Amino acid sequence: MSSTASASTTAGPTPTAPLQHERDDRGVHTLVLDTPASFNVLSEAMLAALQQALDAVAADEAARAVVLAARGRAFCAGHDLKEMKARPDAAYYQDLFARCSRVMLSIQKLPVPVIARVQGLATAAGCQLVAQCDLAVAATGARFGVNGIDVGLFCATPSVPLVRNVPAKVAMEMLLTGMFIDAQEARARGLVNRVVEAEALDAEVESLLQAILAKPREAIAMGKEAFYRQREMGIEAAYQLAGQTMACNLVHPVAQEGVQAFIEKRKPLWSQ
Repeated sequence: MSSTASASTTAGPTPTAPLQHERDDRGVHTLVLDTPASFNVLSEAMLAALQQALDAVAADEAARAVVLAARGRAFCAGHDLKEMKARPDAAYYQDLFARCSRVMLSIQKLPVPVIARVQGLATAAGCQLVAQCDLAVAATGARFGVNGIDVGLFCATPSVPLVRNVPAKVAMEMLLTGMFIDAQEARARGLVNRVVEAEALDAEVESLLQAILAKPREAIAMGKEAFYRQREMGIEAAYQLAGQTMACNLVHPVAQEGVQAFIEKRKPLWSQ
């Protein structure tokens, strides 16, 4: 991976950790799944590292965005089945999935956008991770599946964000058959936003970042929270929440400046 940021500082675990975490001088956090030999599975160690990193982003008042990436041929191959098989206990499994769900919800609860940078296979909980991110950019060779059913395990937790990204029948076909879809179909179905050649992946992610960084953090934070809350509501409650959010946003200085700049036909003077 390359970075176009002018400076970066190490903000996370040591180089031997399963996850690498960097923050650049723009407030962009890059989290890289870094166990390529095991296809970046969501082992207990990986889940703990992801949670630690997401908590650090949440505590960073100057954070502007997160890029979730991976090294190797796979983005993420889901849970570590060998680790799970070693402890065939319902209480352990419930705790494991609760920890995974906390990671997924932490992504949604962050006040900044999270972009998945997908360069390879994303399967089961790895596909869940992509679906849970706010935006996703995929390389043309990326493939997506929720194929736990192939080993007798219906991907129930991955189905939660999946069915909130793609049509129900598409999600159910993937869940019931274990079939994979390629990057272009993932884009057509709504799982990813953009598909580019592998060598253009970083540049495409950077173009999204630049568009986000040009907008005020406060408006994005309000909007992201309202977007996910209203999605789970009935239409009347959703409109009520959305109206309240827009009113609060409109009286905020960033919107007042933005509207004034529009009236005066100039660029808004937002502090970045």
